[in-house]
Amino acid sequence: MASSAPILPAGYSNVPPGMLANVVTCLEMLQKPRPKPARPLERPMTLERIEKPELSDYRALYRAVGEDWLWFSRLAMPDAELRAILEHPDVEVYVLMAGKRQLGLLELDFRQKGQCELAFFGLVAEAIGQGAGRFLMDQALAKAWARPIERLWVHTCTFDHPGALAFYRRSGFVPFAFEVEVCADPRLSGCLPRQAAAHVPLADFTA
Repeated sequence: MASSAPILPAGYSNVPPGMLANVVTCLEMLQKPRPKPARPLERPMTLERIEKPELSDYRALYRAVGEDWLWFSRLAMPDAELRAILEHPDVEVYVLMAGKRQLGLLELDFRQKGQCELAFFGLVAEAIGQGAGRFLMDQALAKAWARPIERLWVHTCTFDHPGALAFYRRSGFVPFAFEVEVCADPRLSGCLPRQAAAHVPLADFTA
């Protein structure tokens, strides 16, 4: 969600060595969308809720889904902090399954009263382009709006899949704010492998 951080000046701003700058688009939905006809899937899929997931299992799926897009926050987060989030009664974690194969991750965060954040939403590479994203979004919308919320929101960024922003807009989300996130490159610390997210340049100033 948009924060009260200082406003960047117009023009270019330098980013310190070893850091990354990422443009974030925040989007929201203020009413439950009308249901759309379900599209046929290339293979049967189900969505399974995982209550109190094992951290190692959760992080393995998080990495499988997000490594290509430079997801790292849950990998670097201390175990106690992550466990407190995942085991909170107002946080719901789901795994998209095709048989015994894990294809995607969905995390809904209802901790702010009257709102839901689509905190994490993504597919493993093999599932992209097969209708799995639409199935997962339809499930996400149904589960989010099943609670008495007034607002559902999500953010995407320039590190994400190039079709993510258009997908969210087609799903009924409307942009409401932009942010710039500056963070240490997780590939330099070893949190993610150096070959992760090849579309984001790796500037190793220590090499």
